[in-house]
Amino acid sequence: MATQPVRGTQSVVGQMGWVFIRPSLTALEVAWRWLVGAPLLAVCWLQAQKILADLPPETTGLDSLDLQNPWVSAAKLSVAWDMYRPHALEVLRWLAPVAAIAWIVVSALGRNLVLKRMDPRLPIRPLAMIMLQVAWLAALALTCWGWFRSIGWAAATHIGNGAEPDLVGYTMWTVFLTLGFFTLWAFISWAVSIAPMLVLLEDCSPVTALARSMTLGKAMRGKLIEINLVMGIVKLALLVLAMVFSSVLIPFSEEVGTSTLHLEWIIVSVLYFIASDYFQVVRLRGFLVFWQVFRGTATPIESR
Repeated sequence: MATQPVRGTQSVVGQMGWVFIRPSLTALEVAWRWLVGAPLLAVCWLQAQKILADLPPETTGLDSLDLQNPWVSAAKLSVAWDMYRPHALEVLRWLAPVAAIAWIVVSALGRNLVLKRMDPRLPIRPLAMIMLQVAWLAALALTCWGWFRSIGWAAATHIGNGAEPDLVGYTMWTVFLTLGFFTLWAFISWAVSIAPMLVLLEDCSPVTALARSMTLGKAMRGKLIEINLVMGIVKLALLVLAMVFSSVLIPFSEEVGTSTLHLEWIIVSVLYFIASDYFQVVRLRGFLVFWQVFRGTATPIESR
């Protein structure tokens, strides 16, 4: 048990430095994520091109959107979505299960390798990690479903209720619900995130690891929630920075050309994903240190 106060948010800076001088950890994280993400993006791009070939933007009104008139544009987007939705759902019926299975398997193996790199004494337990990744994905899917349903409720009560559209009220509810579900995910995801580590660190079954993740004690639970919130805020900050840098050349689009703009967006996107993966490793390191302090040894585990 900890004999002195354990800093939560303040310790993130130390974990960032620890991970930064060990680039192989971030490289492993980037490798397994892109092993799934790159082919998935390629498939989505190809399927989108097929849908647009069958249903060109000219036939759905997307080529005549007027940014100066958001209400008319919103109505056109709604009509276009109704036309594209059957095509998108047809693709998602087979793509979503395939993508989920690929993500579960590759993420389980990749996460196991990253943790083993942090502590070479940890075992390789692919089946247990796969089962826990299923639990993580199920929790994420349930949270996203709740957010989507709540946004639908806000739209139905403030825009699609037959009365005069209440854009201010809809926007307020959208911001409130989005931030609420973001906070909710930070409060619940630590349990399914720490469970794979418990499987390896405490040599238990996946079911036992999930049960133990719920009974880690108030002190450790508070630190896990705290670092989860911090990493979530960092990801939002990275997203804002990416949007800012992506718009740098837009005022000069006529001078630099569309190809330069596309190149800028690709570079910014790649840098965003690398930075996001880096902070994922920082979060893992923070979780590992908290386990060492509250449930294991107080001596930090160094990567070989």
